[in-house]
Amino acid sequence: MTKRIITSFLAVVLSVHTSMAQSDVKTGWTFGVLPSISYDADLGFQYGALTNIYYHGDGSYYPEYLHSIFAEANYTTKHNGLLRLNLDSRALVPGHRLSADISFMPDDMSDFTGFNGYQSVYNSVWHDDNDNAYRSRAFYKYRRNMFRAAADIQGRITDHIQWNFGCGLLNFDIGRVDIDKLNRGQSDAHKLPDIDCLFDKYRQWGLIADNECTGGLFPYVHAGTTFDSRDQSAAPSAGIWADVFLTYTAAFANKSEFNNLKLNANFRQYIALTSSKRFVLAYRIGAQLTLAGKTPFYMLCYHNNLTLKRATYESLGGSSSLRGVMRNRIIANGFALANIELRLKMVNFDIGTQHFYVAANPLLDIGMVLQPVAIDEQQARIAAASTNDDPDNYFKFSKSSIYRPHVSGGIGLKIAMNENFILSIDWATPFNDQDSGKKSNLYVKMGYLF
Repeated sequence: MTKRIITSFLAVVLSVHTSMAQSDVKTGWTFGVLPSISYDADLGFQYGALTNIYYHGDGSYYPEYLHSIFAEANYTTKHNGLLRLNLDSRALVPGHRLSADISFMPDDMSDFTGFNGYQSVYNSVWHDDNDNAYRSRAFYKYRRNMFRAAADIQGRITDHIQWNFGCGLLNFDIGRVDIDKLNRGQSDAHKLPDIDCLFDKYRQWGLIADNECTGGLFPYVHAGTTFDSRDQSAAPSAGIWADVFLTYTAAFANKSEFNNLKLNANFRQYIALTSSKRFVLAYRIGAQLTLAGKTPFYMLCYHNNLTLKRATYESLGGSSSLRGVMRNRIIANGFALANIELRLKMVNFDIGTQHFYVAANPLLDIGMVLQPVAIDEQQARIAAASTNDDPDNYFKFSKSSIYRPHVSGGIGLKIAMNENFILSIDWATPFNDQDSGKKSNLYVKMGYLF
């Protein structure tokens, strides 16, 4: 099944984009409409449509553009959706780069395995309906619908250093999984049992407070600087990209205790290992820390970014951070991650006037908790016992478990057209069974991870 998905997806994408790129230099407006088809081990098979409209002006900026308008609508077989409209412009504000994004992301089955990584015990058999210990496929899930509106502007300080400022609004609507909705049209054998899931138990135990169990509205502002010396943005072979920025998030009404200030720092480097640049070592390290205030648990799953390049920015775990590790496995007040890839261009070929290459990238991903969510062991044990639950099935109370790194490894395959359009297929496996109920995970996306 996965092979058929990849083959059909590649055929449609290449045929459409090849028809759009017959000249060496583009002028005026160009656009393309594509099926939005991909696969993610955490989200399932995705289906929908997307369009990208470019304005190149007189062509003097090509292959860069003056304006880009991107729209996408999709839904996945695991009840995760996206409605998104994004603008990226180098000309609306002369001398600056402006981006704006409006997105709505409904998620009927958002992942939640507890706080602080390995401090929360993950029992894969509880949501494996082929196991005698099965409880529910929704046991480690909750409902999280997110709306986001954001605008960011970037200006130049020097040739490689830019300043960044942005603001936005996040609205979260959360709650327990809607079992009745998911059971509609299902046979009795596939219906989900209506039991207390981990989200419900955390509410009963006081680990999720009453004022954070339904969501809220949060405006934010952020500001920082970026250093960029990469030779290109899609698949760099040399240079450094780094940023550091602060994000202040406010809250309305009875959520005022959730005002918080966070610090983010990221560093990426690309090193060509041969003069032909066919072998490139690429790595990324980054961290997000809470400097002041408190964050509701559902916003601990959000990874702050200066400029929105993709729709979702989840906490550690999943296709955008730790491949092979389940989505949002590390939920904490502060965390760090590292990604290392050896990018090998194996084959170059042309089809007509289009240039293609095939590359492989062995990968290693690492993430860990830096600032844990406070959990009082005695209170947690008493609370679990009050609902007839064994606390050892849910918690591992030791500092070594909190700060133990989560590690995964694997390999990726990239098929690129004209350097910028890159189909990515990543396969990865966690090094610890606590990080996934599967031995390995597959992701079919667009572009390199970083």
